Amino acid sequence: MKIYGGIFDIDTKKKLVEELEAKAAQPDFWNDTNGAKATLKEIKTAKRIVEPWDSAYATGTEIAEFYELALAEDDQSTLDELVHQVTSLAKEVDRIEFIRKLSGDDDDAPAILTVHSGAGGTESCDWTEMLFRMYTRWTERRGFSVTILDSQPGDEAGLKSVTMEIHGDYVYGHLKAECGVHRLVRISPFDSNSRRHTSFASVYAYPIIEEIDDYEIEEKDIRVDTYRASGAGGQHINKTDSAVRMTHIPTNIVVACQNERSQMKNRSVALRLLKARVRQHYKDIEERERESKLSEKKKIEWGSQIRSYVLHPYNMVKDHRTDTETSNTQAVLDGAIDDFIESYLLNYQ
Repeated sequence: MKIYGGIFDIDTKKKLVEELEAKAAQPDFWNDTNGAKATLKEIKTAKRIVEPWDSAYATGTEIAEFYELALAEDDQSTLDELVHQVTSLAKEVDRIEFIRKLSGDDDDAPAILTVHSGAGGTESCDWTEMLFRMYTRWTERRGFSVTILDSQPGDEAGLKSVTMEIHGDYVYGHLKAECGVHRLVRISPFDSNSRRHTSFASVYAYPIIEEIDDYEIEEKDIRVDTYRASGAGGQHINKTDSAVRMTHIPTNIVVACQNERSQMKNRSVALRLLKARVRQHYKDIEERERESKLSEKKKIEWGSQIRSYVLHPYNMVKDHRTDTETSNTQAVLDGAIDDFIESYLLNYQ
């Protein structure tokens, strides 16, 4: 067990927590509100490793003690039970190791996830809707909450794009592994000649930080357009210009929201979404300047796909960054994508 303690650097983290908690106990702690929030966030992040580790270490010590007793008494039933406990403990240590990988500034934040269809018309729109379903199923598996902020239906089927806000533990930390181009190969259900088609869709995730409302964007840099909401929805839909589209002129980043009934609410949500997108854009530029490349996302273009989903002539989903693959394509499309996410984070974080 002690070897893992070195990996997790528990002693350093415990000392950090003690120092920060002592700082938080000072009478003038809240004089600097932003500094205080940053300190509390740092304490919370460190404790997410320290507390599970303390629990795992205590369990390991207890198992070792029972093992010595069972060995001395030749108690085979207890030894067999301890094997199961060790297996469970190993899984918990692996989980702690995975959480340790989610140590980026925004990894514990909720996220905005967008899926856009690529070239290919109806095929790509249908693929976008399939990915939307996959991520929805994934969030359901994890107990995350999802709010659809905007969706644009395809001309014949599927979705041109969809944007959703997702809340839960380490949402952005997980979903940043999904950023990039996703490629589908299958026999087209829209082709009367049953030919094989290749479709592309891009996926991006952006963190929603607590301070996003304080992030400043100059009004002169924002163009606001309103339009009538699309899709099913009773009397309100297509009757008023309630949907809002915002463009950040310097970066040409465009966001839209039509989920709310009032234009004012849609404007508020769109502005929040725009701030998150613009902040992440500039953050990526800074990362590129430091490392000469984007560390978390691939450029959206043909040939840059991060993952391929092949449904014909064989079944295979393969992540091209880690070589993680499975032939159980149906399970993946039903939301079983954790193996791909964890493999990426463990290898590249």
